[in-house]
Amino acid sequence: MSKGLPKRSEDYSLWYNELVKKAGLAENSAVRGCMVIKPYGYAIWEKMQRVLDDMFKATGHSNAYFPLFVPKSLFEAEEQNAEGFAKECAVVTHYRLQNDPDKPGKLRVDPNAKLEEELIVRPTSEAIIWSTYKGWIQSYRDLPLLINQWANVVRWEMRTRLFLRTAEFLWQEGHTAHATAKEAVEETERMLHVYADFAENFLALPVVRGKKTPNERFAGALDTYCIEGLMQDGKALQAGTSHFLGQNFAQAFDVKYATKEGGLEYVWGTSWGVSTRLMGALVMAHSDDEGLVLPPKLAPIQVVIVPIYKGEEQLAQISEKVLALKKQLEAKGISVKFDDRDTERPGFKFAEWELKGVPVRIAIGGRDLENGTAEVARRDTKEKTSQQFDDLVNLVPALLDEIQANIYQRAFDFREANTTKVDSYDEFKRLLDEKPGFILAHWDGTPETEERIKEETKATIRCIALDTPEEEGVDMVTGQPSKRRVYFARAY
Repeated sequence: MSKGLPKRSEDYSLWYNELVKKAGLAENSAVRGCMVIKPYGYAIWEKMQRVLDDMFKATGHSNAYFPLFVPKSLFEAEEQNAEGFAKECAVVTHYRLQNDPDKPGKLRVDPNAKLEEELIVRPTSEAIIWSTYKGWIQSYRDLPLLINQWANVVRWEMRTRLFLRTAEFLWQEGHTAHATAKEAVEETERMLHVYADFAENFLALPVVRGKKTPNERFAGALDTYCIEGLMQDGKALQAGTSHFLGQNFAQAFDVKYATKEGGLEYVWGTSWGVSTRLMGALVMAHSDDEGLVLPPKLAPIQVVIVPIYKGEEQLAQISEKVLALKKQLEAKGISVKFDDRDTERPGFKFAEWELKGVPVRIAIGGRDLENGTAEVARRDTKEKTSQQFDDLVNLVPALLDEIQANIYQRAFDFREANTTKVDSYDEFKRLLDEKPGFILAHWDGTPETEERIKEETKATIRCIALDTPEEEGVDMVTGQPSKRRVYFARAY
């Protein structure tokens, strides 16, 4: 099987696009800027959903669903949010088509079917959700209100890339309401840590937890928290955000509650979300020139077993042993594929499952039958060993844990090796080209300096890390005093 993948070192962008397609994750669609998520890709997204959904429910949240369409008057109620998304909105203006009298067999928009008010296809759901909360919240007894929605959103994009930037994408968005600012901030931080936990323990991606600068905040938020990962090409990827909304949306939609003392106050809000961008992070953080490298906890198929046989009789003997092992492993919660297709040779199957990133491959042939052995191959290190067949039921679960830990450690070591402290602007610019990664540098706190650096270098402040200690210094551009370093990088 010829994979025909470009090398990462030669063309990282092309390597990524080709890998996403050849591994069967997604492809471009007939709709410009939109993608088709294929069954194998969707199976990974489903695993992500399942884990995150359990985490949300464990922290007291419930799922609901709100309309795809937002009346323009609701959308523009919170001015900062409306302004921030205005240029990305798809707008519905008519509600009917008709036969085109000038072009038989064709349709046109019925000019008499114009909507009284335009509908925005949701780029995010704060407006429709907060207008609904006005009817749900009357008293302190109704708080906190902790709601999550799994949905699709549309943000019109001209330059798209599979999973990373598409006009339509899948995500979850949490929207919560609280009696006090303190509770809302605690919720914002709690969900940031839920995302970081998921990224590190399931995605095997080490992340920096931090706050965005005012320039980079979500439109309509008082504070935006984020997790930032580093991809293999040295670019950063924002893997999740959590926003403290203050009372902005409560005031815009008049969401008040009766306090215990009999007063009437606006509630405090949060919103937080992750999207199918996580699929892009998964591919770019771990994969290699041979294909995907999937962390076992998110792999749709964790173990593939390939028989190598001569004749139907030998296949029947191998199958008997393999099916018993498959049943034992599945009883331990491990997903196993027995690839007994007779249409492909073993070498083709090895290459295919390597491309698809299956963490463990077991091969068993005639000689293995005689010796009671099997060949076990790891996808992460490509290491192959011969093991006693009867030991596999205990060996495989431990091996999957070891692979998960190793993939994380490899990404962690890469991030550490590509995080550099810099004090001069010249060195900063040189490193961005020669050794891309996270750069820790002093910043004077002004949007003007931030904007200048972005314009001159295409690098942005990814975040002000929560665990960054205070350190007296001077801004590398202006020489003005600075209290701490921030994370810079070029980013997706």
